[in-house]
Amino acid sequence: MGSTNPVKVAAAQAVFERFAADLTVEGLSVESGVPVQPWGDAQTRQGALNRARVALNDGAAYGVGFEGGLIETELGIMTCAWCAVVDPDGRIGMGGGVNILLPPEVSDAVKGGQELGPAMDTLVGEADTKQGPGAVGILTDGLADRKTAYEHILILALGPFRRRDLYTGNFSEA
Repeated sequence: MGSTNPVKVAAAQAVFERFAADLTVEGLSVESGVPVQPWGDAQTRQGALNRARVALNDGAAYGVGFEGGLIETELGIMTCAWCAVVDPDGRIGMGGGVNILLPPEVSDAVKGGQELGPAMDTLVGEADTKQGPGAVGILTDGLADRKTAYEHILILALGPFRRRDLYTGNFSEA
């Protein structure tokens, strides 16, 4: 797992326990290779893939990478998140989503160069919310949280691994 963030590690552990309880999820501190605050789906997706590949290089059965970013839409700035899963055979799975509209105060802060996590901390007067509920949990008032959101996109990214019969060829990316 290409992160030591406890929310991301817990999400991966929860998903893998559902079908591969013998696997151990280990969080590794790795660089994403993209800006600290990724903008756009492509940059965010690349960060997830970079993290997964570095995690796999540590001798793992799978490399998993999560990356959260921001996208500009016709409605305003929204969150986005991507998960990449890679295996030693070069197979890649991707899942994404977690789009929620940011409040104007947070949008202004991130447009001004602040990272989403600290902007959310300022909004609610708390510290390190990205290690907990994240923007998703805060903005949904607890109806969803960051861990559950990351579980969902990891499940989506596992499609090519769970249904190999439907995916043929090499799914590696250039």
